[in-house]
Amino acid sequence: MVVVGGDAAGMSAAAQARRLLSADELEIIAFERGDDTSYSACGIPYWVAGDVEERDDLVARSPEEHRRRGLDVRTRTEVIALDPDRSRVRTRDAGGTEEWHGYDDLVIATGATPLRPPIPGIDAEGVYGVQDLADGEALRKAVSRLAPDGPGGEGGAGSPPRAVVIGAGYIGIEMAEAMVRRGFRVTLVDRAPEPMTTLDPDMGTLVREAMNAMGIETVMGRAVTEIETGEDGAVRAVRTADSRHPADLVVLGLGTSPRTALAEAAGLPLGESGGLLTDRAMQVRGHRHIWAGGDCVEVEHRLTGMTRHIPLGTHANKHGQIIGSNIAGEYATFPGVVGTAVSKVCELEIARSGLLEAEATEAGLQYVTVTVEATSRAGYYPGARPMHVKMLAERRTGRLLGAQIVGREVAAKRVDVVATALTAGMTVTDIVMLDLGYAPPFSPTYDPVQVAARKAAAAVRAAG
Repeated sequence: MVVVGGDAAGMSAAAQARRLLSADELEIIAFERGDDTSYSACGIPYWVAGDVEERDDLVARSPEEHRRRGLDVRTRTEVIALDPDRSRVRTRDAGGTEEWHGYDDLVIATGATPLRPPIPGIDAEGVYGVQDLADGEALRKAVSRLAPDGPGGEGGAGSPPRAVVIGAGYIGIEMAEAMVRRGFRVTLVDRAPEPMTTLDPDMGTLVREAMNAMGIETVMGRAVTEIETGEDGAVRAVRTADSRHPADLVVLGLGTSPRTALAEAAGLPLGESGGLLTDRAMQVRGHRHIWAGGDCVEVEHRLTGMTRHIPLGTHANKHGQIIGSNIAGEYATFPGVVGTAVSKVCELEIARSGLLEAEATEAGLQYVTVTVEATSRAGYYPGARPMHVKMLAERRTGRLLGAQIVGREVAAKRVDVVATALTAGMTVTDIVMLDLGYAPPFSPTYDPVQVAARKAAAAVRAAG
Protein backbone atom coordinates (compact mmCIF):
# COMPACT_ATOMS: atom_id res chain seq x y z
CA MET A 1 0.00 0.00 0.00
CA VAL A 2 1.50 3.30 -1.13
CA VAL A 3 0.15 6.56 0.31
CA VAL A 4 0.76 9.93 -1.35
CA GLY A 5 0.39 12.62 1.31
CA GLY A 6 1.04 12.34 5.03
CA ASP A 7 -1.73 14.35 6.65
CA ALA A 8 -5.30 13.53 7.70
CA ALA A 9 -6.68 11.29 4.95
CA GLY A 10 -3.44 9.59 4.00
CA MET A 11 -2.25 8.72 7.49
CA SER A 12 -5.74 7.79 8.68
CA ALA A 13 -5.91 5.30 5.81
CA ALA A 14 -2.45 3.94 6.63
CA ALA A 15 -3.14 3.68 10.36
CA GLN A 16 -6.51 1.97 9.85
CA ALA A 17 -5.04 -0.57 7.43
CA ARG A 18 -2.25 -1.30 9.91
CA ARG A 19 -4.77 -1.85 12.73
CA LEU A 20 -6.47 -4.50 10.62
CA LEU A 21 -3.43 -6.11 8.95
CA SER A 22 0.01 -6.85 10.33
CA ALA A 23 3.28 -5.84 8.70
CA ASP A 24 3.62 -9.43 7.43
CA GLU A 25 0.27 -9.13 5.67
CA LEU A 26 0.61 -5.61 4.24
CA GLU A 27 3.60 -3.34 3.68
CA ILE A 28 2.64 0.33 3.98
CA ILE A 29 4.79 3.16 2.60
CA ALA A 30 3.70 6.81 2.97
CA PHE A 31 5.40 9.64 1.08
CA GLU A 32 5.15 13.18 2.44
CA ARG A 33 6.94 16.07 0.75
CA GLY A 34 7.11 18.13 3.96
CA ASP A 35 8.51 17.43 7.41
CA ASP A 36 5.26 16.84 9.32
CA THR A 37 2.49 14.28 9.37
CA SER A 38 -0.98 14.20 10.89
CA TYR A 39 -1.21 17.83 11.93
CA SER A 40 -4.10 20.27 12.28
CA ALA A 41 -3.89 23.08 9.74
CA CYS A 42 -7.27 24.24 11.11
CA GLY A 43 -5.50 25.11 14.36
CA ILE A 44 -2.96 27.48 12.83
CA PRO A 45 -5.03 30.68 13.36
CA TYR A 46 -5.35 29.81 17.06
CA TRP A 47 -1.63 29.10 17.32
CA VAL A 48 -0.92 32.51 15.79
CA ALA A 49 -3.45 34.12 18.15
CA GLY A 50 -1.77 32.55 21.17
CA ASP A 51 -4.50 30.10 22.21
CA VAL A 52 -2.18 27.22 21.27
CA GLU A 53 1.27 27.63 22.74
CA GLU A 54 3.51 25.14 20.95
CA ARG A 55 3.88 24.00 17.36
CA ASP A 56 3.83 20.35 18.43
CA ASP A 57 0.44 20.85 20.09
CA LEU A 58 -1.02 20.83 16.57
CA VAL A 59 0.63 17.51 15.66
CA ALA A 60 -1.59 14.51 16.35
CA ARG A 61 1.09 11.97 15.43
CA SER A 62 4.66 12.61 14.30
CA PRO A 63 6.49 10.61 11.60
CA GLU A 64 8.43 8.84 14.37
CA GLU A 65 5.22 7.80 16.11
CA HIS A 66 3.82 6.42 12.85
CA ARG A 67 7.04 4.48 12.27
CA ARG A 68 6.84 2.94 15.72
CA ARG A 69 3.42 1.64 14.70
CA GLY A 70 4.78 -0.18 11.68
CA LEU A 71 4.39 2.43 8.93
CA ASP A 72 7.25 3.27 6.57
CA VAL A 73 6.88 7.06 6.55
CA ARG A 74 9.27 8.90 4.23
CA THR A 75 9.21 12.67 4.76
CA ARG A 76 10.80 15.26 2.47
CA THR A 77 10.04 12.87 -0.38
CA GLU A 78 7.74 14.15 -3.12
CA VAL A 79 5.74 11.99 -5.51
CA ILE A 80 6.30 13.55 -8.92
CA ALA A 81 4.43 11.12 -11.20
CA LEU A 82 1.72 8.47 -11.12
CA ASP A 83 1.72 5.53 -13.55
CA PRO A 84 -1.58 3.66 -13.15
CA ASP A 85 -0.89 1.40 -16.14
CA ARG A 86 2.17 -0.08 -14.43
CA SER A 87 0.93 0.39 -10.84
CA ARG A 88 3.83 2.56 -9.73
CA VAL A 89 4.72 6.06 -8.55
CA ARG A 90 7.89 8.08 -9.08
CA THR A 91 9.43 9.96 -6.16
CA ARG A 92 12.13 12.56 -5.60
CA ASP A 93 13.81 12.81 -2.20
CA ALA A 94 15.47 15.80 -0.56
CA GLY A 95 18.78 14.94 -2.20
CA GLY A 96 17.25 14.94 -5.68
CA THR A 97 17.30 11.15 -6.15
CA GLU A 98 14.39 9.85 -8.21
CA GLU A 99 13.03 6.30 -8.28
CA TRP A 100 9.94 4.25 -9.07
CA HIS A 101 7.93 2.36 -6.43
CA GLY A 102 5.35 -0.28 -7.25
CA TYR A 103 2.06 -0.68 -5.43
CA ASP A 104 -0.87 -3.06 -5.07
CA ASP A 105 -3.09 -0.30 -3.68
CA LEU A 106 -2.48 3.42 -4.12
CA VAL A 107 -3.97 6.09 -1.83
CA ILE A 108 -3.98 9.64 -3.19
CA ALA A 109 -4.25 12.15 -0.34
CA THR A 110 -2.50 15.17 -1.82
CA GLY A 111 -4.72 17.74 -0.11
CA ALA A 112 -5.42 21.19 -1.50
CA THR A 113 -3.44 24.12 -2.84
CA PRO A 114 -3.97 27.62 -1.36
CA LEU A 115 -5.21 30.11 -3.92
CA ARG A 116 -2.53 32.68 -4.72
CA PRO A 117 -3.63 35.01 -7.53
CA PRO A 118 -0.96 36.40 -9.88
CA ILE A 119 -1.05 39.99 -8.63
CA PRO A 120 2.05 42.19 -8.33
CA GLY A 121 3.78 41.77 -4.97
CA ILE A 122 2.07 38.51 -4.00
CA ASP A 123 5.46 36.90 -3.25
CA ALA A 124 6.90 39.89 -1.39
CA GLU A 125 8.49 39.69 2.03
CA GLY A 126 5.75 40.06 4.64
CA VAL A 127 3.04 38.17 2.71
CA TYR A 128 2.03 34.97 4.49
CA GLY A 129 -0.17 31.99 3.75
CA VAL A 130 -1.49 29.61 6.40
CA GLN A 131 -1.53 26.25 4.63
CA ASP A 132 0.90 24.22 6.74
CA LEU A 133 2.90 24.35 9.97
CA ALA A 134 5.87 25.99 8.30
CA ASP A 135 3.57 28.81 7.12
CA GLY A 136 2.13 29.17 10.60
CA GLU A 137 5.56 29.27 12.21
CA ALA A 138 6.79 31.98 9.85
CA LEU A 139 3.67 34.09 10.44
CA ARG A 140 3.82 33.64 14.21
CA LYS A 141 7.43 34.84 14.29
CA ALA A 142 6.55 37.90 12.20
CA VAL A 143 3.59 38.71 14.43
CA SER A 144 5.71 38.43 17.58
CA ARG A 145 8.31 40.74 16.06
CA LEU A 146 5.78 43.38 15.03
CA ALA A 147 3.48 43.14 18.08
CA PRO A 148 5.79 42.09 20.92
CA ASP A 149 3.23 42.87 23.63
CA GLY A 150 0.86 40.18 22.35
CA PRO A 151 0.91 36.48 23.29
CA GLY A 152 4.30 34.98 22.51
CA GLY A 153 5.87 38.42 22.01
CA GLU A 154 9.04 39.78 23.53
CA GLY A 155 7.77 43.03 25.08
CA GLY A 156 7.97 46.56 23.75
CA ALA A 157 5.84 49.58 22.94
CA GLY A 158 4.75 51.69 19.99
CA SER A 159 1.79 52.37 17.72
CA PRO A 160 -0.24 49.29 16.71
CA PRO A 161 1.12 47.48 13.65
CA ARG A 162 -1.21 47.05 10.68
CA ALA A 163 -2.32 43.80 9.10
CA VAL A 164 -4.32 43.35 5.92
CA VAL A 165 -6.11 40.04 5.46
CA ILE A 166 -7.03 39.22 1.87
CA GLY A 167 -10.06 36.97 1.70
CA ALA A 168 -13.15 36.93 3.94
CA GLY A 169 -13.91 33.23 4.11
CA TYR A 170 -13.36 30.95 7.09
CA ILE A 171 -9.58 31.27 7.20
CA GLY A 172 -9.71 35.00 6.48
CA ILE A 173 -12.02 35.88 9.36
CA GLU A 174 -10.17 33.55 11.74
CA MET A 175 -6.89 35.24 10.83
CA ALA A 176 -8.52 38.65 11.27
CA GLU A 177 -9.43 37.63 14.81
CA ALA A 178 -5.88 36.38 15.44
CA MET A 179 -4.43 39.69 14.31
CA VAL A 180 -6.85 41.70 16.45
CA ARG A 181 -5.98 39.66 19.50
CA ARG A 182 -2.28 40.15 18.86
CA GLY A 183 -2.74 43.93 18.88
CA PHE A 184 -2.89 44.73 15.17
CA ARG A 185 -5.13 47.20 13.41
CA VAL A 186 -6.83 44.95 10.89
CA THR A 187 -8.28 45.52 7.44
CA LEU A 188 -10.14 42.70 5.67
CA VAL A 189 -10.39 42.91 1.87
CA ASP A 190 -12.51 40.72 -0.40
CA ARG A 191 -14.01 41.03 -3.86
CA ALA A 192 -17.35 39.60 -2.66
CA PRO A 193 -20.02 42.11 -1.55
CA GLU A 194 -20.24 40.52 1.92
CA PRO A 195 -17.91 38.31 3.99
CA MET A 196 -18.52 34.58 4.25
CA THR A 197 -19.83 33.63 0.81
CA THR A 198 -20.69 30.29 2.43
CA LEU A 199 -23.64 32.22 3.90
CA ASP A 200 -26.47 33.95 2.09
CA PRO A 201 -25.68 37.68 1.59
CA ASP A 202 -28.20 38.85 4.19
CA MET A 203 -26.48 36.71 6.84
CA GLY A 204 -23.08 37.85 5.60
CA THR A 205 -24.19 41.42 6.27
CA LEU A 206 -24.64 40.54 9.94
CA VAL A 207 -21.07 39.23 10.04
CA ARG A 208 -19.70 42.40 8.41
CA GLU A 209 -21.58 44.69 10.78
CA ALA A 210 -20.33 42.74 13.79
CA MET A 211 -16.74 42.82 12.54
CA ASN A 212 -16.93 46.57 12.00
CA ALA A 213 -18.18 46.97 15.57
CA MET A 214 -15.08 45.04 16.71
CA GLY A 215 -12.84 47.60 15.01
CA ILE A 216 -12.04 45.46 11.95
CA GLU A 217 -12.20 47.54 8.79
CA THR A 218 -14.00 45.59 6.06
CA VAL A 219 -13.39 46.52 2.43
CA MET A 220 -15.95 44.50 0.48
CA GLY A 221 -16.64 44.32 -3.23
CA ARG A 222 -13.04 45.31 -4.00
CA ALA A 223 -10.49 43.08 -5.72
CA VAL A 224 -6.84 43.48 -4.74
CA THR A 225 -4.85 44.85 -7.67
CA GLU A 226 -1.40 45.11 -6.09
CA ILE A 227 0.60 44.45 -2.95
CA GLU A 228 2.80 47.50 -2.73
CA THR A 229 6.40 47.05 -1.58
CA GLY A 230 9.19 49.37 -0.44
CA GLU A 231 12.73 49.65 -1.73
CA ASP A 232 13.72 46.77 0.55
CA GLY A 233 11.16 44.50 -1.15
CA ALA A 234 8.98 44.25 1.97
CA VAL A 235 5.23 44.83 1.94
CA ARG A 236 3.97 48.37 2.55
CA ALA A 237 0.33 48.41 1.51
CA VAL A 238 -2.47 46.60 -0.29
CA ARG A 239 -4.16 48.38 -3.18
CA THR A 240 -7.53 47.96 -4.82
CA ALA A 241 -8.72 49.90 -7.88
CA ASP A 242 -9.76 52.86 -5.73
CA SER A 243 -8.11 52.48 -2.30
CA ARG A 244 -4.80 51.94 -0.51
CA HIS A 245 -4.46 50.16 2.82
CA PRO A 246 -1.12 50.40 4.69
CA ALA A 247 0.23 47.06 5.92
CA ASP A 248 3.11 45.82 8.00
CA LEU A 249 2.14 42.29 7.02
CA VAL A 250 -0.40 40.65 4.73
CA VAL A 251 -2.18 37.35 5.36
CA LEU A 252 -3.73 35.38 2.49
CA GLY A 253 -7.03 33.67 3.24
CA LEU A 254 -8.37 33.13 -0.26
CA GLY A 255 -9.36 29.50 0.04
CA THR A 256 -8.02 26.43 -1.70
CA SER A 257 -8.39 24.26 -4.77
CA PRO A 258 -7.84 20.48 -4.97
CA ARG A 259 -4.17 19.53 -5.47
CA THR A 260 -4.75 17.13 -8.35
CA ALA A 261 -2.14 17.98 -11.01
CA LEU A 262 -0.53 14.53 -10.61
CA ALA A 263 -3.89 12.79 -10.89
CA GLU A 264 -4.88 14.82 -13.93
CA ALA A 265 -1.58 14.06 -15.66
CA ALA A 266 -2.22 10.36 -15.00
CA GLY A 267 -5.66 10.55 -16.62
CA LEU A 268 -7.71 10.06 -13.47
CA PRO A 269 -11.27 11.49 -13.46
CA LEU A 270 -11.84 14.96 -12.05
CA GLY A 271 -15.05 16.85 -11.24
CA GLU A 272 -16.11 20.41 -12.03
CA SER A 273 -14.01 21.93 -9.26
CA GLY A 274 -10.96 19.85 -10.17
CA GLY A 275 -11.30 17.31 -7.36
CA LEU A 276 -10.91 13.58 -7.87
CA LEU A 277 -14.13 11.63 -8.36
CA THR A 278 -14.60 8.49 -6.29
CA ASP A 279 -17.35 6.02 -5.53
CA ARG A 280 -18.75 5.73 -2.02
CA ALA A 281 -15.99 3.32 -1.05
CA MET A 282 -13.56 6.17 -1.88
CA GLN A 283 -12.14 4.24 -4.85
CA VAL A 284 -11.30 6.44 -7.84
CA ARG A 285 -13.96 5.91 -10.48
CA GLY A 286 -12.91 3.43 -13.13
CA HIS A 287 -9.67 2.47 -11.38
CA ARG A 288 -9.49 -0.57 -9.15
CA HIS A 289 -6.87 -0.35 -6.40
CA ILE A 290 -6.58 3.45 -6.61
CA TRP A 291 -8.22 5.30 -3.74
CA ALA A 292 -8.48 8.99 -2.87
CA GLY A 293 -9.64 11.05 0.09
CA GLY A 294 -9.38 14.38 1.86
CA ASP A 295 -9.12 17.82 0.33
CA CYS A 296 -8.18 16.50 -3.12
CA VAL A 297 -11.58 14.86 -3.76
CA GLU A 298 -15.11 15.98 -4.45
CA VAL A 299 -17.85 14.55 -2.25
CA GLU A 300 -21.55 13.98 -2.80
CA HIS A 301 -23.96 16.43 -1.22
CA ARG A 302 -26.77 14.39 0.30
CA LEU A 303 -29.47 16.95 -0.48
CA THR A 304 -28.71 17.40 -4.18
CA GLY A 305 -26.74 14.34 -5.28
CA MET A 306 -24.17 16.69 -6.85
CA THR A 307 -20.45 16.51 -6.07
CA ARG A 308 -18.77 19.43 -4.32
CA HIS A 309 -15.28 20.29 -3.12
CA ILE A 310 -15.75 20.78 0.63
CA PRO A 311 -12.30 20.59 2.28
CA LEU A 312 -12.59 19.79 5.98
CA GLY A 313 -10.47 17.72 8.34
CA THR A 314 -13.53 15.85 9.60
CA HIS A 315 -14.24 14.51 6.11
CA ALA A 316 -10.58 13.71 5.45
CA ASN A 317 -10.25 11.54 8.56
CA LYS A 318 -13.45 9.66 7.73
CA HIS A 319 -12.26 9.10 4.15
CA GLY A 320 -9.01 7.66 5.47
CA GLN A 321 -10.80 5.29 7.84
CA ILE A 322 -12.97 4.04 4.97
CA ILE A 323 -10.03 3.60 2.58
CA GLY A 324 -7.91 1.76 5.14
CA SER A 325 -10.79 -0.57 6.00
CA ASN A 326 -11.48 -1.38 2.36
CA ILE A 327 -7.84 -2.03 1.50
CA ALA A 328 -7.64 -4.36 4.50
CA GLY A 329 -10.52 -6.44 3.15
CA GLU A 330 -13.46 -4.99 5.04
CA TYR A 331 -16.24 -2.93 3.47
CA ALA A 332 -17.06 0.67 4.33
CA THR A 333 -18.65 3.59 2.50
CA PHE A 334 -18.85 7.37 2.84
CA PRO A 335 -22.50 8.49 2.69
CA GLY A 336 -21.82 12.09 1.64
CA VAL A 337 -22.13 15.42 3.42
CA VAL A 338 -24.76 18.03 4.19
CA GLY A 339 -22.34 20.96 4.12
CA THR A 340 -21.90 21.73 7.81
CA ALA A 341 -19.31 24.28 8.89
CA VAL A 342 -18.66 26.55 11.87
CA SER A 343 -16.29 29.41 12.55
CA LYS A 344 -15.85 32.46 14.78
CA VAL A 345 -14.38 35.93 14.77
CA CYS A 346 -13.81 37.21 18.30
CA GLU A 347 -17.17 36.86 20.10
CA LEU A 348 -19.18 36.23 16.93
CA GLU A 349 -20.03 32.62 16.08
CA ILE A 350 -21.03 31.60 12.56
CA ALA A 351 -22.50 28.30 11.38
CA ARG A 352 -24.27 26.71 8.45
CA SER A 353 -25.54 23.36 7.28
CA GLY A 354 -27.42 22.33 4.17
CA LEU A 355 -28.12 24.55 1.18
CA LEU A 356 -27.89 28.28 0.60
CA GLU A 357 -30.61 29.92 -1.48
CA ALA A 358 -28.40 29.93 -4.59
CA GLU A 359 -27.57 26.25 -4.10
CA ALA A 360 -31.21 25.30 -3.68
CA THR A 361 -32.09 27.21 -6.84
CA GLU A 362 -29.24 25.54 -8.75
CA ALA A 363 -30.57 22.15 -7.66
CA GLY A 364 -34.01 23.03 -9.03
CA LEU A 365 -35.70 23.04 -5.64
CA GLN A 366 -38.64 25.27 -4.72
CA TYR A 367 -38.33 26.61 -1.21
CA VAL A 368 -39.39 29.15 1.39
CA THR A 369 -37.02 31.05 3.68
CA VAL A 370 -37.47 32.62 7.09
CA THR A 371 -35.13 34.51 9.40
CA VAL A 372 -35.71 34.90 13.14
CA GLU A 373 -33.97 36.63 16.00
CA ALA A 374 -34.06 34.68 19.24
CA THR A 375 -31.93 34.48 22.40
CA SER A 376 -29.34 31.92 23.42
CA ARG A 377 -30.98 31.48 26.86
CA ALA A 378 -34.29 32.39 28.44
CA GLY A 379 -34.64 36.14 27.97
CA TYR A 380 -34.78 36.81 31.70
CA TYR A 381 -31.68 34.72 32.48
CA PRO A 382 -28.36 36.60 32.84
CA GLY A 383 -26.14 36.37 29.77
CA ALA A 384 -28.88 35.84 27.19
CA ARG A 385 -27.55 37.04 23.82
CA PRO A 386 -29.31 37.63 20.49
CA MET A 387 -28.98 35.03 17.77
CA HIS A 388 -30.11 35.12 14.13
CA VAL A 389 -31.25 31.90 12.47
CA LYS A 390 -32.16 31.65 8.79
CA MET A 391 -33.87 28.48 7.60
CA LEU A 392 -34.79 27.06 4.17
CA ALA A 393 -37.60 24.53 3.72
CA GLU A 394 -38.94 22.84 0.62
CA ARG A 395 -42.33 24.08 -0.57
CA ARG A 396 -45.26 21.71 -0.11
CA THR A 397 -43.26 18.99 1.69
CA GLY A 398 -41.70 21.18 4.40
CA ARG A 399 -38.47 19.17 4.17
CA LEU A 400 -35.59 21.03 5.82
CA LEU A 401 -33.07 22.22 3.22
CA GLY A 402 -30.63 24.20 5.35
CA ALA A 403 -30.00 26.76 8.05
CA GLN A 404 -27.49 29.46 8.91
CA ILE A 405 -26.76 30.85 12.37
CA VAL A 406 -25.01 34.05 13.42
CA GLY A 407 -24.78 34.90 17.11
CA ARG A 408 -22.62 35.01 20.20
CA GLU A 409 -21.96 32.49 22.93
CA VAL A 410 -23.29 28.92 22.32
CA ALA A 411 -24.78 29.86 18.94
CA ALA A 412 -22.66 27.91 16.47
CA LYS A 413 -22.95 24.37 17.84
CA ARG A 414 -26.72 24.54 17.54
CA VAL A 415 -26.06 23.80 13.89
CA ASP A 416 -25.49 20.17 14.90
CA VAL A 417 -29.25 19.83 15.41
CA VAL A 418 -29.70 21.12 11.86
CA ALA A 419 -27.09 18.72 10.46
CA THR A 420 -28.73 15.77 12.20
CA ALA A 421 -32.18 16.77 10.95
CA LEU A 422 -30.87 17.16 7.39
CA THR A 423 -29.24 13.74 7.52
CA ALA A 424 -32.48 12.21 8.77
CA GLY A 425 -34.57 13.96 6.10
CA MET A 426 -36.77 15.69 8.68
CA THR A 427 -39.38 18.33 7.96
CA VAL A 428 -39.47 21.67 9.77
CA THR A 429 -42.58 20.47 11.62
CA ASP A 430 -40.59 17.47 12.86
CA ILE A 431 -37.94 19.85 14.20
CA VAL A 432 -40.51 21.91 16.10
CA MET A 433 -41.53 18.74 17.95
CA LEU A 434 -38.00 17.55 18.79
CA ASP A 435 -37.48 16.86 22.48
CA LEU A 436 -34.47 19.14 22.92
CA GLY A 437 -32.91 19.94 26.26
CA TYR A 438 -34.40 22.94 28.05
CA ALA A 439 -33.56 24.95 31.15
CA PRO A 440 -33.31 28.75 31.36
CA PRO A 441 -29.46 28.80 31.53
CA PHE A 442 -29.24 26.84 28.27
CA SER A 443 -32.17 27.78 26.03
CA PRO A 444 -35.50 29.53 25.77
CA THR A 445 -38.60 27.33 25.99
CA TYR A 446 -38.33 26.92 22.23
CA ASP A 447 -34.72 26.63 21.12
CA PRO A 448 -33.76 29.23 18.45
CA VAL A 449 -33.59 26.45 15.83
CA GLN A 450 -37.13 25.45 16.74
CA VAL A 451 -38.30 29.07 16.63
CA ALA A 452 -37.03 29.25 13.04
CA ALA A 453 -38.55 25.85 12.22
CA ARG A 454 -41.95 26.93 13.57
CA LYS A 455 -41.88 30.06 11.42
CA ALA A 456 -40.72 27.99 8.40
CA ALA A 457 -43.60 25.54 8.93
CA ALA A 458 -46.01 28.48 8.85
CA ALA A 459 -44.39 29.74 5.65
CA VAL A 460 -44.80 26.31 4.04
CA ARG A 461 -48.50 26.30 4.92
CA ALA A 462 -48.93 29.82 3.61
CA ALA A 463 -47.26 28.83 0.34
CA GLY A 464 -49.91 26.19 -0.18
